[in-house]
Amino acid sequence: MSHTVTITRTTTTSTGHALFVHSGYLGTLPGLLKLAQLLLGAACVGVVGYYLEPGFYRSGGQKPELFYLLVSVSCLIGTFCLLTSCLVSLSTAQLISKSVFEVIHHGVAFILYLAAGLTLIIEVNHQKSSYRNDYEPYLAAAVMGLVMAGLYLLSTFLANRSYRGF
Repeated sequence: MSHTVTITRTTTTSTGHALFVHSGYLGTLPGLLKLAQLLLGAACVGVVGYYLEPGFYRSGGQKPELFYLLVSVSCLIGTFCLLTSCLVSLSTAQLISKSVFEVIHHGVAFILYLAAGLTLIIEVNHQKSSYRNDYEPYLAAAVMGLVMAGLYLLSTFLANRSYRGF
């Protein structure tokens, strides 16, 4: 029996750089979690950053608010870098999920957000009278921090499964 094989070769050259966005990553559960963490993290930074008054003295200082803001900003930057690298490079999303970096990042973010959210919610409820008009926004920020801790816990679980190859 004889077979016919046709080979077609196309050569294309171009100058400049093409920007590739791996938008399919946002359709996966890890991609959606990172997007949710990014958006809710920006809201956490926005709320606490807006209501934080540097010259205002409260009877315990503003240490819980500053700790919460520090955790929120650092996790926001880390999540932004992870999401951007997974969107810009097709191979990066696969490589990062196979490394232990994502497990460590999400695990540390979970612990920090849990500590910051609990610290802020306890401080706001304990010093309720000194927060006056800012009670509800800070309480909302603390609850968002606990939700963020839950999102990062789920991301840690998924990243660990991916790292171990399940």
